[in-house]
Amino acid sequence: MSFWTYQRRFTFETHACLVEVSVGMQSMVSRVFVDGELRDRQALYFSAGYRNPVHQVVLSRDGKNTELRIEVGYISWLSVGIEVFADGEPVHKSHPDKNIHFAEESRFLKALPSQDPEVARAAAARWQRNKYSIYADLGLGALFFFVGKFTGDLTLAALIGAGAGLALVAIQRFVRVDLLGGFAVFGTVMLLVSAVFSLAFQSDFMVQMKSTVLGVLTALLFFADGAIRKGQYFGVRMQRYMPETIDTGRMAVGLGMLGLTMAGANYLVATLFSEDAWLNYTTFIDTPLSIGLAYAVYFWARRGTVTVPAEGA
Repeated sequence: MSFWTYQRRFTFETHACLVEVSVGMQSMVSRVFVDGELRDRQALYFSAGYRNPVHQVVLSRDGKNTELRIEVGYISWLSVGIEVFADGEPVHKSHPDKNIHFAEESRFLKALPSQDPEVARAAAARWQRNKYSIYADLGLGALFFFVGKFTGDLTLAALIGAGAGLALVAIQRFVRVDLLGGFAVFGTVMLLVSAVFSLAFQSDFMVQMKSTVLGVLTALLFFADGAIRKGQYFGVRMQRYMPETIDTGRMAVGLGMLGLTMAGANYLVATLFSEDAWLNYTTFIDTPLSIGLAYAVYFWARRGTVTVPAEGA
């Protein structure tokens, strides 16, 4: 999925040319159209390291072939430019006073770790497979936030959120895309526990504490899976999100530590700050923080060298 598309047009002799660059979270795709016909396409996966796409297009006129070399590159963090050469001679620059090697020469991008292109493509494929479950999680979080914000009733928001989650479980039976991220049984059980918790303790403070209580509970399950079963349940299922082989036992233990950390953070925010501050924390800060810590867990688990069991074992 792309979140922005740049278009750069130019004319060569009698040909109308268009360079279209679509940028997403993990990749960019550059396409060259000549007289409305797609002539070249290149995909760049950011995790494999950044480089400028370079297109080679051969145009024929009056029995003579001309080779166009079209280089696409960022001229700033927010815009791209193109440079066009015909048989080695420059014929067009979209931004004559700008450097299209801005991103290639960036010290920041050069310092970032890169992956093998095959690994990067595998990671992109995993994202395509798992993105719907991530969207579903974000949607449930947004639903809880808006219901809690506009009604002022966190118990109602928690019940509606649990109901929406259980509805996803039912919908999953009729759609091919994965809405539950490979945790269908575990996710259903936790949603039921969440709903029972919200019904049994109908107070706003206990709704705030639900993340702490369930966080500790799931952390213990992760610890047990990692320490006793070497990550055969949770660790293996998390492997489907990973671009490289991981030690599934370490992954499960690391996620247990992550769960305890986030449960503790939730407890501190709920007890030390206002309900409104907690609602903003759980919606806008909790997820980015947990993602950042999850990366730390991933790098720790990646250091292991055990063989990963078959997915879904």
